[in-house]
Amino acid sequence: MIPLCIPNLGGNEARYLVECVDTNFVSSVGPFVDRFEEELREVTGARFAVATASGTAGLHVALLAAGVGRDDLVLLPSFTFIASANAIAHCGADPWLLDVSEASWTLDPEAVERTLATETESSNGGLRHRATGRRVAAIMPVYTLGLPADMDRLVALANDYALPVVADAAAAIGARYKDRSPGCLGAQLEVLSFNGNKTVTCGGGGAVLASDEQLARLVRHLTTTARVSDAYDHDRVGFNYRMTNLHAALGCAQLEQLESFVAAKRRIAETYNHALADLPGVRVFPAPPWANGARWFSGLALVDRRAAEVVPRLQERGVDARPFWKPLTLQAPYRDCPRAPTPVTDRIWPTVLTLPCSTALTRTDQDAVINAVRAVLID
Repeated sequence: MIPLCIPNLGGNEARYLVECVDTNFVSSVGPFVDRFEEELREVTGARFAVATASGTAGLHVALLAAGVGRDDLVLLPSFTFIASANAIAHCGADPWLLDVSEASWTLDPEAVERTLATETESSNGGLRHRATGRRVAAIMPVYTLGLPADMDRLVALANDYALPVVADAAAAIGARYKDRSPGCLGAQLEVLSFNGNKTVTCGGGGAVLASDEQLARLVRHLTTTARVSDAYDHDRVGFNYRMTNLHAALGCAQLEQLESFVAAKRRIAETYNHALADLPGVRVFPAPPWANGARWFSGLALVDRRAAEVVPRLQERGVDARPFWKPLTLQAPYRDCPRAPTPVTDRIWPTVLTLPCSTALTRTDQDAVINAVRAVLID
């Protein structure tokens, strides 16, 4: 079976892990954590980076640092992995589900503008959802498939309504938006993930990127149990969310290969596009002119078929293809959340077919995938 997306651990990963063991730095204090945060600042251009135990943990503390609290609402695209909504729920808040743009599969600025203009009102307590009176606390764009949302437009709208922007940039390391990297796109906080299937992996983990020093300090404080002294004084409810030195060691070795990894992802995506775009009833993944995505996953959108119908036939041929995210409007924990119409999401999600795209994927294996896809879709 040609796997969908597995780590590429051909660099210094083993050597750095042995160094952790030899020095006894295996927990959340250690030189690789500091090094990893510094290298993230260098590759993203962000002023501050705080490594976390997971991407979800990073989103949780980022939302808390941005002021999201109990019973608040956070604008979020329905087309995202459930972890985005879970982080909001961990704050005691709920997502307000909106549609994505056809051009990017990311949060639609027009939907945001229309929703805020028609369904909110300002009060002394801030912006309120008119139907329920609940406070609207933030906007969370998601960088779908490693493609940044149209951040200039979304940030401008957020500024008009005095809303912070916390971006789920989970798979977007290496992406560009108008020649800027995640960490420099105007959001108060952007959060990366380093889960096992990400382009750069720590085995697990995440990072919060910030431009504001005060916000970055608060995020770091929250992730370290809000401890204020060596006498075990704590000034608020905190979390044990720091990344371990072991995970950071993997991350440092992976960042040394970032440029080649992202180049491989883009090469794989372009090869699929060139080889499969001529098939009837097929569309390639979006590539708007204002961004160069990290191409975390490659694949196709099937115009007249559901991806779930095609997946078993490809797996029978040794290709570990998969469907993609089911919208939050169809997820049991979030079915009763406020929502706007989501016609683009509803049309897109069943059609998305992801194909093998590990950074070490050989051309021979990719040709085998291409031949299998052509055989199945032409049959």
